[in-house]
Amino acid sequence: MSTKNNQNGQQGELKRQLSPMHVWAIAFGCIIGWGSFVNPGKKFLPNSGVAGTAIAMVMGGLVMMIIAMSYAYMVPRYPKAGGEFTFTKACFGKRAAYVCGWFLVAAYLTNVPMNSTAISLIVDGLDGTADILKFGFHYTVAGFDVYMGEMLFAMAILILFGYLNIIGVEKAGFVQTVLATLLVVSVFTLTIAALISSKTSFANMAPIWGFDKSAAVEAYKAGTYTSVDAYANQNVMSAILATFAIAPWAYVGFDTIPQAAEEFKFSYKKVSFIMVIAIIFGCFVYTANNTITAAALENWPDLIVESSSTPWLLLAAAERLLGTAGKALVGVAVSCAVLSGIMGFYLAASRLMYSMSRDGYLPEVFGVIDEKHGTPKNAMLFCIAVSLSGPILGREALGWFVDMSAIGASIGFMFTCMSTIVTMKRNNDKSPFLRWMAVLGATFSLTFIVLQLVPIPGLEGVHFGGESYVLLVVWIVLGIMFYIHQVDEINAA
Repeated sequence: MSTKNNQNGQQGELKRQLSPMHVWAIAFGCIIGWGSFVNPGKKFLPNSGVAGTAIAMVMGGLVMMIIAMSYAYMVPRYPKAGGEFTFTKACFGKRAAYVCGWFLVAAYLTNVPMNSTAISLIVDGLDGTADILKFGFHYTVAGFDVYMGEMLFAMAILILFGYLNIIGVEKAGFVQTVLATLLVVSVFTLTIAALISSKTSFANMAPIWGFDKSAAVEAYKAGTYTSVDAYANQNVMSAILATFAIAPWAYVGFDTIPQAAEEFKFSYKKVSFIMVIAIIFGCFVYTANNTITAAALENWPDLIVESSSTPWLLLAAAERLLGTAGKALVGVAVSCAVLSGIMGFYLAASRLMYSMSRDGYLPEVFGVIDEKHGTPKNAMLFCIAVSLSGPILGREALGWFVDMSAIGASIGFMFTCMSTIVTMKRNNDKSPFLRWMAVLGATFSLTFIVLQLVPIPGLEGVHFGGESYVLLVVWIVLGIMFYIHQVDEINAA
C-alpha cells in the first residue's frame, strides 16, 4: 500500500483472489446484459435489421479487439485498480485523468440500474397473465408503469449482489462464473434449436436492413399502414452505423478487466487472451439473439409497429421454437445476463471509485478498504445506493442512459489507446504492429464519439437522443463541481 493511503487513514488492501475464469466471467457478464435480449425488438431489428446488426456487431467486435491490444499492453505496466484512469494519469496528467475517470464512472455505474430494470421484465414475460409483481402503488415514468412489487424485488436483488461484492471478490467471482456459464449454454442451446427447427426461415428476416419505425408507426396510427415493405431502409450505411455507433455500449465490459488488476492471482500476460475471448462470446450472443428472433417470427415487423410498447420478441421466438422450454431457456439466459451485469459493473465501478479516491480525485471515504474482506466497502455502498434509483425510475427512463454509457466507454477507449502510444515512445518500444493498432484504436474511439454527439445528415438515428444531450450536460456540470471540491487533493496527489 502506498504512503499516501496510510496518511489518509485508508486501511487494508485489495486481495489477489481472481482466477482467469473469474475475470473472463466478469468481462463477458458485463458485455452481455438485458439489452442483448430486449433490443432485437427495440433497436436492432427496426434500426438495422438482421444483416445490418450482424455486420455492425462483427465490425464492433473487431474494433474492440484492436482496442483490447492497447489494454493488454498497458495492464502489465500499470497493474493497479483504476485501469484507464491510471493509464491516463501516468501519460497525460491529472486533469486528463479526471476527465477519463469521471466519464468511466458514468459508463459503469449507469449499467447497474439499467440492468436492474430488466428484472421486472423477466418476471412479467415468464409469468404470463399472473402479474405476480404488479401489486401495490404504481406510477408512470416515460410511459412505463412502475409497480411497488417490481420495485421492491429489483431492489432486493441489487442489495444482495452488492453484499456479495462486499464480502469478498472470490465469492463474487465464483457466482459470476456460474452465471456466465449458464448464459452461454442457454444461448448456444437456443441457437442449435433454431438451426435445426423447421419453424425458422431465411425469408422471415426481411427487411434485412431494418425499416423506418417512426414512419411505419405513424402510418399504423393513421390507418394507412399495410406492409413494412414500404418503409424498408434503403440507406445500408445508415442501417449499419445505427448499431455500430453504440458498439462501445454493447461491448463495454471487456475493459472492466484492468479495474481488478490488483486482484489477479495470475500472470498479466493472459489479459489479452481473456479480453478477446470475452469479446467473441459477446459478439456471438448479440448476433445469435437478433438473428433467431427474426428467423422464428414471420411477422416481427408488424409486431413492432402494432405494439403499444416494446415487444420482447426473443421470448416470443423462443416460445414458438420450443414452447414452454424455450421461454424457460430465455428466462435463464436473460436472468444470468442481468445478474452477471449487475455483479460485474458493481465491481468495476467500485474499483474505479476506490482508485480515484486513493489518488485524491474523489472524497477519501471511497478509498477505505474493508480489512476483513479486502474490498472497497464504502465505494460499493455508494454504488448500491445510486443503483437503487433504477427500480424507482423504470426501464424506459433509464434507456436514456445507454448513450451516456457509450460515450463514457468511448472516452476510456480513446485515452487507453493514446496512453499506449505515449508509453511505447517513453519505453522506446518500436513494435510497428502494436503502434498501428493503438493509432487505429484511438481513431475508432474518436469516430464513436463523433457519431454519438454530432448529427450527420443521412445518418439519422445514430446520434444521441434529446434526453441524452441533457444528461451529458448535467454530468459535465457535476464533474466540474466535484473537481472544484477536490482540486487541492488532486494537486497534492
